[in-house]
Amino acid sequence: MYATIQKWGNSQAVRLPKAVLEKASLKENDRVEIRVEEGKLVLIPVKKHITLKERVSEYKGEYCCCEWDTGTPSGKEVF
Repeated sequence: MYATIQKWGNSQAVRLPKAVLEKASLKENDRVEIRVEEGKLVLIPVKKHITLKERVSEYKGEYCCCEWDTGTPSGKEVF
């Protein structure tokens, strides 16, 4: 697939086809980091910060907390 760099205000832009965005799981207004690695442009999705309220709303109740064995003490751990 090819695209053309075009003027957009005082900058240059490349339009990303819908199929490319879908394949990369990106959508309009998503943030990306732009890097140049070995002469290649690389777009890296920036993960959105999820608030506590959003995290709690996604909770389905499948987690059950329990104790786990971390092995025998190897130093001066206090119990």
